[in-house]
Amino acid sequence: MRKLIYLLLLPLMVVVVACGGKKGASDKESVLATMDSVDAHGLQRMQTSKSEADFKFKGKDYHSIVSRTPDESLPHIKNEMGDTYVDNKIVLRLMRGNEKVFDKTFTKNDFSSVVDAKFLSNSILEGIVYDKTTSQGIVYAASVCYPQTDLYMPLSITITADGKMSIQKVDILEEDYDDDGAQDEDVNPKMARVMKILMIVVA
Repeated sequence: MRKLIYLLLLPLMVVVVACGGKKGASDKESVLATMDSVDAHGLQRMQTSKSEADFKFKGKDYHSIVSRTPDESLPHIKNEMGDTYVDNKIVLRLMRGNEKVFDKTFTKNDFSSVVDAKFLSNSILEGIVYDKTTSQGIVYAASVCYPQTDLYMPLSITITADGKMSIQKVDILEEDYDDDGAQDEDVNPKMARVMKILMIVVA
């Protein structure tokens, strides 16, 4: 289970994400925390989740849908305690009006070019969530993590207007500053990024 501090900070993080979200994003978003479950065979999995966001990019309206599902067909992950976890697949669809800009099913192996192979072999794909728009494209925050621990790898997915994708590993130090380059005095931005990944945004 995540450290108790995450649960204690959840009400604050709900306010941060729901009330102070990215400029241009839909105002109809609400948030709920994800919870893990264990089946009769002892397999642990994250809940199925779905998030939707409406935003503008270069003057046009976009609609984003991100769906996470535990996938039994993926190799299971076992930690040092012998606990076994089901990995996730995440479908990201991006629409511009009725035009499909991007549609891809992600697994953790899609990040093998930027994540160390040893770390990847012991981790699960935790989440993908709409983050912001920049001059380069539409940015999503992603995370692969050791299940039920605080050890994670922050990642960034950028999608251009013509549907091209690039992936980058986010330097942890970059998470200590907001978009204006100033450090947030009220909320630790690194904790905020982790909490944002752990939330389900529902329309």
